[in-house]
Amino acid sequence: MFMKETICMIAGVVGGVITTLLGGWDSALATLVVFMGIDFVTGIVTAAMGKSKHSESGTLNSTAGWGLLMVVVGVRIDILIGTNYIRDTVCISFCLNELLSIVENTTLMGIPYPPVIKKAIDVLQTKVGRAEEQLKESEDDKNGNSET
Repeated sequence: MFMKETICMIAGVVGGVITTLLGGWDSALATLVVFMGIDFVTGIVTAAMGKSKHSESGTLNSTAGWGLLMVVVGVRIDILIGTNYIRDTVCISFCLNELLSIVENTTLMGIPYPPVIKKAIDVLQTKVGRAEEQLKESEDDKNGNSET
């Protein structure tokens, strides 16, 4: 009986500390964790079907830890400047990122989506790709690695 109580107490303390670091357990954080879980499962299923870009290498590409770490950073910024919206903004942005990944995985699995959703994802991915290219070019220019 003593062992069970000790394990429950340790789990409660650890869970309380993590929840406090993440700014409390509310709908934004719960949604983010649910989306992360769904993304993880759909990614595994897609890889098992051999349709993922990570299927051949067998790599697991998860950013869950970094996303939650950024939520902690958002909480600390909110505390520092006396606001309460930075954390929510971080949660929402990571929720959108996870949602895009879920849609991409389920599309690879063969689940049909309306063309409007597919087009929106293509536009977002194209914009992100262009932004990454521009960032790389500006870094190359700063370092004097221009290809001219």
